[in-house]
Amino acid sequence: MPWLSTIVRHGKCRFFLSRLPKDSRILEVGCGDGWVGRYLRENGWTRYTGMDLHPPADMVGDIRNWRDLGIQGEAFDAVLAFEVVEHVDCFQAMYDVLAPGGLLMITSPHPRWDWLCKILETLGLNQRRGSPHDHLIDFKEIPFFEMLELRRAGVVAQWGIFRKPKGAA
Repeated sequence: MPWLSTIVRHGKCRFFLSRLPKDSRILEVGCGDGWVGRYLRENGWTRYTGMDLHPPADMVGDIRNWRDLGIQGEAFDAVLAFEVVEHVDCFQAMYDVLAPGGLLMITSPHPRWDWLCKILETLGLNQRRGSPHDHLIDFKEIPFFEMLELRRAGVVAQWGIFRKPKGAA
């Protein structure tokens, strides 16, 4: 694991996960090697599901096919998607599986700085992308959700916490 990626993982835990009650129903989209799930389970969260296109995820599949995967609508209190939304437009699906008032916690390179991410990857300082960044979006333009907090992480990344409106169905 590149050293910069390791530092960023610790920052994500502090910024995002400490805000979630231990009994939250959490879905992580794009769980990869499972580091978030390990952290949550080791620190007392008990209702976590990791989803990815490949094992060893708890649920193997694409969030956009949530119904086919047996997920109920509005089933989760929080959806985490770290370094996912730049690869696939999945905001509607994440909205659909979140309960009203639920939190969407996402990270992504900022569209203006993706070129720098590529350089950091080439230098081995940052984790290499698994697929192209075809869906880069400025978090100020995220559809469906209310923005609660937006942070720039370093120069290249944007971290956001959004809420599904409580009156939403």
